[in-house]
Amino acid sequence: MVDKPPFEDHMVKYYAHSRHDAPPDQWEPLAAHALAVGNLAAEFAEGFGWGQAARAAGLLHDIGKASREFQAYIHGRGHSVDHSTMGARVVQNEYKEPLNRMLALCIAGHHAGLADAEPLERRLNPANQIPDAPGWKNQVTTPPFAMLRPSRPFRAPGATPEASAFMQAFLVRMLFSCLVDADFLATEAFMSRGSIDRGVCISLEILKTRLDAYMQTLRQNAKPSALNVVRAEILDHVTAKANEAPGFFTLTVPTGGGKTLASLSFALAHATRDRENPQQRVIYVIPFTSIIEQTAAIFRNALGQDAVLEHHSNFDWEAATRRDGGRDGGDERDGFGTLRRAAENWDAPIVVTTAVQFFESLFANRTSSCRKLHNIANSVIVLDEAQTLPQPFLLPCLAALDELRQNYGVTVVFCTATQPALRRQDGALRDKAGRELGLDISAARELAPRPAALYAALKRAEVTVLPGHTTDETIAGRFAAVSQLLCIVNSRGHARALFDRIAGLPGAVHLTTLMCPAHRRQVLAELRERLKRGVPVRLVATSLIEAGVDISFPEVWRAMAGVDSIAQAAGRCNREGELLPELGRVVVFTPTEDRTPRVFKVFQQAAAAVLRDHTDPLSPEAVGAYFRQLWFQKGSEALDAAAIGDRPGRGVLAALRETAQGCRFPYESITRAFRLIDDVMQPVVVPWNEQAERALLIVAAADKVPRNALRTLQQFTVGIPRDAHRAWLAAGVIRPVRVDLGDALLRFIDTAHYRQETGVDLADMAWRKAEDNVL
Repeated sequence: MVDKPPFEDHMVKYYAHSRHDAPPDQWEPLAAHALAVGNLAAEFAEGFGWGQAARAAGLLHDIGKASREFQAYIHGRGHSVDHSTMGARVVQNEYKEPLNRMLALCIAGHHAGLADAEPLERRLNPANQIPDAPGWKNQVTTPPFAMLRPSRPFRAPGATPEASAFMQAFLVRMLFSCLVDADFLATEAFMSRGSIDRGVCISLEILKTRLDAYMQTLRQNAKPSALNVVRAEILDHVTAKANEAPGFFTLTVPTGGGKTLASLSFALAHATRDRENPQQRVIYVIPFTSIIEQTAAIFRNALGQDAVLEHHSNFDWEAATRRDGGRDGGDERDGFGTLRRAAENWDAPIVVTTAVQFFESLFANRTSSCRKLHNIANSVIVLDEAQTLPQPFLLPCLAALDELRQNYGVTVVFCTATQPALRRQDGALRDKAGRELGLDISAARELAPRPAALYAALKRAEVTVLPGHTTDETIAGRFAAVSQLLCIVNSRGHARALFDRIAGLPGAVHLTTLMCPAHRRQVLAELRERLKRGVPVRLVATSLIEAGVDISFPEVWRAMAGVDSIAQAAGRCNREGELLPELGRVVVFTPTEDRTPRVFKVFQQAAAAVLRDHTDPLSPEAVGAYFRQLWFQKGSEALDAAAIGDRPGRGVLAALRETAQGCRFPYESITRAFRLIDDVMQPVVVPWNEQAERALLIVAAADKVPRNALRTLQQFTVGIPRDAHRAWLAAGVIRPVRVDLGDALLRFIDTAHYRQETGVDLADMAWRKAEDNVL
């Protein structure tokens, strides 16, 4: 008699994961994995009341592994098979609508991501044959439907059909986040034999104590000045309001008022106001990568090195996984498994991230992007430079923030010097029927004391608008006439052309995103030191210099842009009041050589009306008028303009409303359309110095890619356009750092195309060997 293979014997354990260095009796039983994932998912979701539904998803997500085919695969025979459809079919059949469909979406997508309706229905259709797994019932007990109801009621903001659809679609994403993060963590715990380096175990209460001590030291050491008196008043007023109920707040503080540390002080005091039920983390959302490191450094200096997670991923591991086939077979043999497990899930008390990372994650469908979502619940979110919220997706972003406030215990602080008129009472946002849109934020939820009076007290510069058009020759002449001047223009091409005109002047500098972050930091540090010494600094830059960069010039020229951008430029002029009682000079000009990208034209038009009608274009009244004009010109359709499916301009909110019946939400289509940066730049590592070379060697040689080395490489990464990426990859100018990662992680082979003054040189696409550059 021939013995049956072990995977055919229902009395023998089914396995969820194997170890290639251990015998089967040391592998992970399917029942143990299901229980671990169910418990973790329930723990994550209980914070917003859906713990038992998440537990059901965790228990049933891998029951397809109780099939003959999968057990053959895990024993080294045969190929990987679909194991997630079985669980989706079980919840679809055993539970009631709409929860059955919601859990089916989560389980079916726990490797490949949340799907559109049609792909899911094909998988759920019994005619679509999948490996039979009758043994799953011996491994998992199905929780009864009555147990899956939420522990607290959910509310749809406004109770409109659109709001109800958004609430349900968002809940699926949050449950999906709980499931996939629990699956990743439980798998990682088993593969590492129970020892994993995850999470930062430090309470917000401890961090508040550290910050209070730090702020007290700052106050004691501050030089007596009118500016420091105002900063202290702002800090005291902001923190005094920390005991108010969670929800929306505005913090309107002009540049120089200390809003970064004031907002952090509020966030920590607010999060810890209820010691029995504290909020879990503070998430600081910043519009530009160029200032993330600066803000994170400020926070680390105040809170310690152990508290702050910087997250601004320059490497698209998920895209690499899709190119690898996006297979649904577990991660036992997946070449990208290590990198996926190393992806951050925001399990840290303080997270500093980009607006792109934050908002795209809220509308993502892939596992790596969604893992973090459940950790946004019960947090304090500070939106720094709130006026930079993404225009084509403004209404969906506001809907997501409102949903987080209503149903997930989140507090949101809109922090800026130029509030973008997002409140209903501002009357700036209206739909086609003229109905008011926007957020319900009362005037009492403003954290700053008397914003209008603050503006007058902290005014540091006077704005002059030049009539007509201004040539580059005129600007170059002004550079020659004064020794310290910053000029900000609207395109990299214009910045490069203007720099070429003044390159021969003492102290001429060019700052661009074509420089790697480490290079930009070095340049900025040198510029600050030169400005303090009073030596010539003639800087040409794009808008990367504006938001939050701590640098100060006596005179700033700004190419015509939106009023918010002009205000940001003014924040780089006389920043610390070093010229007082004199004001700094900000000059707004319209370039003769119109190189402004078309997308900026509407901002310029709205600004032109405000500059014409207001003597002080940066006053709170002028800023409000600018946003009312801007939103009117754009119209509500332009504020939710994603092309979902085959309908250009359909918009995210309309797509969700139209597909709410039967929970047929187009998750994958929304993710493809919800891209905050249209022209996606391709990240490439520059071997800029010895530290970069050392990290490249470590990543290339290591069996398991070290996370620290990857984070180091982020400091030497530059985004290049797709055409340059394709041409240089074909020519061998750039190549993979290691073969198994392919073009997910590329590097320049040397610095032949990198200039010390201007970064990556896109002007010359021809390939030359380094030795050919030596004369």
